[in-house]
Amino acid sequence: MPGLLALLLSLYLGLFLAHALVSLVDDSLAAIFHIRFLPVLRGLLSVGAILMSVLIYGLIGLTPMIPKRLFLPLVMFHPLAHLVVIPFLIYHQGWLHPLAWAVSLCQVGMGLAVLYCAQGGFNVRWPLVSEELVKPRRFSWANLLGFLLVNAFVLFPVTVVYLGSCAVLAVDHFSDGFVALRPGGITVQARTYVRDDGKTVQLFPMAHVAERSFYRTLADSFTPDAIVLMEGVTDQEGLLTNRISYRRMAKSLGVVEQEKEFTPTRGEIVHADVDVAEFTANTIGFLNLAMRLHTEDFNVELLLQVLQHSPAPGFERELIEDLLTNRNRHLVEALRSRLAQADKFVVPWGAAHMPEIAREIQKLGFRLNETREFTVMRFRRTAKRGEVGDPKESLGAYE
Repeated sequence: MPGLLALLLSLYLGLFLAHALVSLVDDSLAAIFHIRFLPVLRGLLSVGAILMSVLIYGLIGLTPMIPKRLFLPLVMFHPLAHLVVIPFLIYHQGWLHPLAWAVSLCQVGMGLAVLYCAQGGFNVRWPLVSEELVKPRRFSWANLLGFLLVNAFVLFPVTVVYLGSCAVLAVDHFSDGFVALRPGGITVQARTYVRDDGKTVQLFPMAHVAERSFYRTLADSFTPDAIVLMEGVTDQEGLLTNRISYRRMAKSLGVVEQEKEFTPTRGEIVHADVDVAEFTANTIGFLNLAMRLHTEDFNVELLLQVLQHSPAPGFERELIEDLLTNRNRHLVEALRSRLAQADKFVVPWGAAHMPEIAREIQKLGFRLNETREFTVMRFRRTAKRGEVGDPKESLGAYE
């Protein structure tokens, strides 16, 4: 038994180091030369390292034979690293590649430190973990009980609270307050902007999936004399190989899709979005892959395509330009061109679009006048099935 366990730990340590070195080389090449040669190998090693980490972590709870001072830091490295970088990525999205490089460097350092301790130096020999380190010990109920208690009452609650806090910060930051995570559910803040000439623009943050009452309440709030500038990317040339659908997500959450339920009938409906042909080839390829993940059953072929997908540095900026910035500009231009046609305008667009749209319409002389809060999705449903909830008024009007 000690010999088999030492062999398993040696394989894990070797895999951890191999993944660390490949990741460091890959991130260094991307940072210096803006190229990536190793995404598939890195992805396969990553999957293997994660699976082995789960196995070793479980064995740490089952047997006291594994030296925790050496292998507990290894199995906890990736979860802790990912948790630590979340706040940085919320407020500094441009740090993604430097942070990835720093994590890879720390992983190499961690692996080499454990190897040094396991070998008593850098005279590397196989097995990497000797049988002397895996001392024969009997099964211990105290070890297992302590392991379970620490996970159930310390690690799990702390992780949930931490991730919940990060989610609240991220939603508030990226939506500029248009979306909020609350204990009872997800809410959005509709804002009304007015101009000195009496014209108004209402911004309604939308969600691809939500409760049916949200879409109905929103549509019923539109006035017949308003121009409704609708969102919705067209695909006249058939460039998307997979239809954009959120059916699976809606079904799993017990809600409905915006496309099927949000059908406003009041006001003049105007399409104010772009066509897929205006996106770059990289964005179209990414959308096709993303929609496959949404609509197809997960299989080996799809996994390999995901692992092989290696966007060039700067792709994130290109994606944001296509999916947000350029579409927002198109909408604002549509609004500008129709200002003389009506006094009321309604913009029911995705919540991610709202911060920039709000800034752009304020440049046209509009100022925030009123806010209203709508519930998108309740975590704990208290309303009767089929009941349409009224929106809650917010803190009041802003002058």
